[in-house]
Amino acid sequence: MNRAGLSRRRFVGAFAGTAAGMSLPACDGGPPPSGAPTPPAPATVTGPDAPSATPSGPRPLYLGTYTSADGGGEGVGTATYDPATGRISGGGVIGGVGDPSFLAVHPDGRTLYAVNEREDGAVTAVRLSDREVLGSSPTGGSSPCHLSVHPGGRFLLTADYGSGTVAVHRIGASGAPGDRTDLVTHSEPAPGPGQQGPHAHQFITAPDGGHVLAVDLGTDTVYTYRLDEEAGTLTEVSRATARAGAGPRHLTFHPGGRYAYLANELDDTVTVCAYEPVSGRLTIGDPQPTGSDPEAGTNYPAQLVVTGDGRYAYLANRGHNSLARYAVEDDGARLRLLGTVPVGGDFPRHIALSPDGGLLFTANQRSGDVSVFRVDADSGELNSVGEPFASPVAVCALPL
Repeated sequence: MNRAGLSRRRFVGAFAGTAAGMSLPACDGGPPPSGAPTPPAPATVTGPDAPSATPSGPRPLYLGTYTSADGGGEGVGTATYDPATGRISGGGVIGGVGDPSFLAVHPDGRTLYAVNEREDGAVTAVRLSDREVLGSSPTGGSSPCHLSVHPGGRFLLTADYGSGTVAVHRIGASGAPGDRTDLVTHSEPAPGPGQQGPHAHQFITAPDGGHVLAVDLGTDTVYTYRLDEEAGTLTEVSRATARAGAGPRHLTFHPGGRYAYLANELDDTVTVCAYEPVSGRLTIGDPQPTGSDPEAGTNYPAQLVVTGDGRYAYLANRGHNSLARYAVEDDGARLRLLGTVPVGGDFPRHIALSPDGGLLFTANQRSGDVSVFRVDADSGELNSVGEPFASPVAVCALPL
């Protein structure tokens, strides 16, 4: 592995089986087929809209990887999937994008964005109609691991894991990221147990659209900011502190907008959070189980997704290598663990629902493949649709 650009996230992804004693455990495609229109973007990066009729014909699937890792990819992976069968085919690449470990699409569906998870972090834009790389812009931090597009389509939000910073970029008329309009370092509270500093892991917009939230694993804190939609600047309005050493990694909102679910990577738990849209205040609840087996080894929960109708939630478990299924109850206020299913791969780093909600994709980092499950709309049960699709160092799967 190329250690010049080695981040702790990549290191643990490759060696998690022997790294349980480390102070920093694990963290965290191609154009449409010829003649097919570019699809619209999902409403958020964490879950699709309410299920609709299954579309016909192949749909695009984009795959994130590490280009500087041994056996890694050569850029953003491209493939297609059949919404009816879940079968993935193809296997092209969009070159010229280094270490694209997380992907997001613009709300208009025309532009794909990728972080460049390197010491000198950057974000890159790709026009989907012809795969042209539109340009890159430095994030101002190191090892960016997450990005999202503000729903208004004018700003790109990025979390830099290595430096514990969050950045805002203005998006130009072409879709390319422009200069940064703000950069904030999570300088307080003090880092949590075993942490050397802040580690911003996610930066998303709340369903109300008025607030953006940054999840920081290093400080055990979720920060709420108000984004000035003219200047692109951030003003902190509140903080929610998880229990010491929880290591919050990924926050997913319920469609109702009043509750969210937090995956805590370091203490192997999930929590239900109450959210107040007017103030942007988040209140973190009590820890709940992930369905992992402590006797089977260390587990690092990665992220949750919620079905568009808000009835079920799914959690990716790295180490236990499973998908946990939860019933969502009391209008989003409660999660009830229903069970787990094997993911069919090793170290599921990222999961995503298809836009129609009928399929769930898992990007399995250490086995280098993508598993696909059919989602039963009534019971929420997951059923594997076949053998995983090979994809080098698969760390993100984005179905459109």
